[in-house]
Amino acid sequence: MANEARIIVEDKEYTCPIITGTEGEKAVDIRALRGDSGYVTFDEGYANTGSCQSNITFIDGEKGILRYRGYPIEELAEHSTFVETAYLIIYGELPTCEQVEAFSSRLARNAAVPNDMEHFFEGYPAKSHPMAILSGLINSLSCFYPQYATNNHQEDLANFDEVAAAALSQVRTIAAMSYRMSQRLPYIYPKKDLRYVENFLHMMFSEPYSEYIPEPEVSKALNLILLLHADHEQNCSTSTVRMVASSEANLFASVAAGVCALWGPLHGGANMAVINMLEAIHADGDDGSTFIADAKTGRKKLMGFGHRVYKNYDPRAKIIGKACERVMNNLGVEDPLLDIAKHLEEVALQDDYFISRKLYPNVDFYSGIIMRVIGIPINMFTVMFGIGRMPGWIANWKEVAEHPNGRIYRPRQIYVGENQRKYVPRDQR
Repeated sequence: MANEARIIVEDKEYTCPIITGTEGEKAVDIRALRGDSGYVTFDEGYANTGSCQSNITFIDGEKGILRYRGYPIEELAEHSTFVETAYLIIYGELPTCEQVEAFSSRLARNAAVPNDMEHFFEGYPAKSHPMAILSGLINSLSCFYPQYATNNHQEDLANFDEVAAAALSQVRTIAAMSYRMSQRLPYIYPKKDLRYVENFLHMMFSEPYSEYIPEPEVSKALNLILLLHADHEQNCSTSTVRMVASSEANLFASVAAGVCALWGPLHGGANMAVINMLEAIHADGDDGSTFIADAKTGRKKLMGFGHRVYKNYDPRAKIIGKACERVMNNLGVEDPLLDIAKHLEEVALQDDYFISRKLYPNVDFYSGIIMRVIGIPINMFTVMFGIGRMPGWIANWKEVAEHPNGRIYRPRQIYVGENQRKYVPRDQR
């Protein structure tokens, strides 16, 4: 098989190398095409463009495969934890007992935000969206840790372990504090003896004289949600992190940009849309049957089904669906929204309309129900997504920073505006 592609432009032929990934993915390397021919390729939305070579996450959307550093998501979900998986994604290998203990200790040391940062919260209106606060305060961390945020990749990499721990640990602290601020509740500080998820729940729901101790099933469910969101290849927010990192921006600035990208409803707000849909169905006294019929005629949109990448069942959805039912049963909670969701899934998976369009449940379909049961308000759902995605953002920043021949990302465009125009003085217009 030829290891090059031939592109004919205006009767002239250009050859481009073929790049093959470790999973057999093929790509045409067009890096020299513009220099050789004067032409660029046009791929609106980058749906068919490989922006980088990465060794972090592999997705096969046709087969429903997701692997972190080569490990199937199903095995990690069953045997690992969010913190262990975060270490794997960031550093490339599963940690030993000593390494995960040291990593956990580093997270615990970095859990509290700098004291002066508390005053920042006072400047935000009570109704501020927590994603705006999260992005702003993560970026502000560069002011408090200037030694970690030099905007020089070599210097920032020298302190990578500490800056990564600060970002991964304090994202949950900032998130919890933004929630407490919105409720006009006193801040609850992290405890060094609590694990990652338990510490977050403590900061969210404890009171000064009454510590919140979550049921084990609650901690396990939230741990799973974070693990399943830890990375997902070159999605909008991760690509944004890499774009910003390519300018040699520091880690805090880069992941703060990722938060902003995630905030968009087409990216991080999908599980909120699912809950809103299920609540509307319930309010109408429907079990989902009427809604399904309306969705098939275009009158309604079925949220939580289909995915930009997966043309098969999202492997995370299978895992989270079982976890949702398990946590509800163990907590003895009955939620009519779960019954509606299960009915929607059952009907859609047997209906040729949805099967032919490859509209299968995605991870957002059940994750919102779990967070609702835990007590996390709906405007915090995207924040939870951001906490979970932090390991992937950090790992992608590191990959960009370590690239020996890295260049600033600079896509081309096809200009379709006016041709050259002559300036007309203001008094003659």
